[in-house]
Amino acid sequence: MPRPTRRMQPLDLTGAIISDPFWRPWLEANRHASIPHIYEMCQRTGRLDALRLQWKPGDPNPPHIFWESDLAKWLEAASYTLATHPDHALDHRVDWVIGLLAGAQQPDGYLNVHYTVVEPGKRWTNLRDCHEMYCAGHLIEAGVAHFRATGKRSLLDIVCRYADHIDATFGPGKRAGYCGHEEIELALVKLHHATGQERYVRLAEYFINERGKKPYLYDIEAAARGDAKPDWATPEYRQSHLPVREQKEIVGHAVRAMYLACGMADVAAETGDATLLAACRRLWESATNRKMYVTGALGARHHGEAFGENLELPNESAYAETCAAIGLVLFAHRLLQIEADGRYADVMERALYNGVLCGMSRDGQKYFYVNPLASAGGHHRQEFFDCACCPPNIARLLASLGRYVASADAGGLYVHLYASGEIRAEIGGREVALRTRTLYPWGGFTAIALAMTAPAAFALRLRIPGWCRKHKIAVNGKAVAAKVVRGYASIRRRWQSGDCVTLDFQMPVERVAAHPAAADDVGRVALQRGPVVYCLEQGDNKAPVRSILLPDKAPLAARFDKELLGGCVVIEGAGLAPDLGPWKGRLYQPLRDAAKPKRVKFRAVPYFLWDNREPGAMTVWLPRA
Repeated sequence: MPRPTRRMQPLDLTGAIISDPFWRPWLEANRHASIPHIYEMCQRTGRLDALRLQWKPGDPNPPHIFWESDLAKWLEAASYTLATHPDHALDHRVDWVIGLLAGAQQPDGYLNVHYTVVEPGKRWTNLRDCHEMYCAGHLIEAGVAHFRATGKRSLLDIVCRYADHIDATFGPGKRAGYCGHEEIELALVKLHHATGQERYVRLAEYFINERGKKPYLYDIEAAARGDAKPDWATPEYRQSHLPVREQKEIVGHAVRAMYLACGMADVAAETGDATLLAACRRLWESATNRKMYVTGALGARHHGEAFGENLELPNESAYAETCAAIGLVLFAHRLLQIEADGRYADVMERALYNGVLCGMSRDGQKYFYVNPLASAGGHHRQEFFDCACCPPNIARLLASLGRYVASADAGGLYVHLYASGEIRAEIGGREVALRTRTLYPWGGFTAIALAMTAPAAFALRLRIPGWCRKHKIAVNGKAVAAKVVRGYASIRRRWQSGDCVTLDFQMPVERVAAHPAAADDVGRVALQRGPVVYCLEQGDNKAPVRSILLPDKAPLAARFDKELLGGCVVIEGAGLAPDLGPWKGRLYQPLRDAAKPKRVKFRAVPYFLWDNREPGAMTVWLPRA
């Protein structure tokens, strides 16, 4: 079995600058509304003041075990923003928060306020439940992002001291351990890339290899702290039921599972561990072929925020946490760099446009934690949450969106996502710039103009989305028949500055069916156009949206509505809805006495835009007539 490595590398933080009519409003809302709003909420809820270490027993609002993770994700989002949009005021604010973290760090490098002031003396005694390593991982990610974005070492030095403390505490010949909420594994690999220190990869590898071993660590840990209470969750909840290489099914808490998978993929690529990569592939197949919603969301069950059984995909009771869709984007992106296979980019795109974007309101100030695919009208975004993982998580993903657009290898450039703007990469020692303009995702046309100081020979590999049935490619106006390999059309030639490549993807409205064993979707279809999944909202439709049936041959038309939430493509058609007249005063009656359904017009809008207007019922899946 070949040793895994990364076949390509993502661009740096400023390698792709997005100036896209679709993405720009989201990125501006994130920069101007979400990032300031999340900071304000961290102030209002005491997350920032906790770093002053002034809380005393008996005081209200004790610092929580995972507050550092929320601040860390905010710092990460703010750092990515500083890389692409320098801002003196934000830079000063970031430095101020870093100063608070420096003041809260203990002499030995430890940094968790809860265990410093609320439960001193209990450090590392409950890895199963208490998120110390999880918070450390997010702090490490923030430290690396800040260093990459600004060149400053202030936060990087803090997290290196913390990582060194953890490395001195855990590992072979030291204390046994691994976190109940995975995250530190992937963060340590990032820290290795920023510092060149191999020991961080070895520590990540240790945590991954320890997970699931017998005797069971968390039972030993509970006995040591005298905890006689039964564990409220199963080992599957924390993906610690088996060693990771023996796990064949994605189970448990969906976000934890995705973060573990990301760490596994990173360590596999760093160490060349083919068995670890094979486990990643099994978990990928389990997640995306048997447990993923059509929106790219993950997690069927509210209990445990967890995956269900295979093809258990309820709609109205779906949990589908925003963070889980973000985790799927991160996992897909990692496997994409390793294998250069467009199927990973397809899922990354599906999750990004649907499962992730729906997590934030159009104005950037309200959020979904849970993302059902049907609602009776009572589910709405919130300003913030006590468990506030999702708002700063979506903020950091949007702020770093450019890193997901393209990747480079020694022989060329891969374009994964289509967005207007500029891509800059070094290929074969030469800097190449691609200036793109596109109608994506509302239209299938994209033009890419190349700019370079001298002619250069390399391969331009353009993703042909899995949803696309027909496409055309031309170079300088002449059609080319580029061979599509693993989802990418490769055009290898000697490129000149000014060369222009155009792509045109056919983008009809598609009816999407689910596997026949997905019980909640039997006899139903979802509407998709390009990468965007659609839903029906009550405010757009006269008939109750959850009673509308769609005939298989009913025509469907897509049109751009420039007035709707900044402009988007809507889908319009005619369906059937029950005539409720004969039902007045009746709960049941013979079918022969029920009136035939009546024809009704309907309008569907992108799922990611629902609940931005008047409240009301919503559904993604429509019964077939």
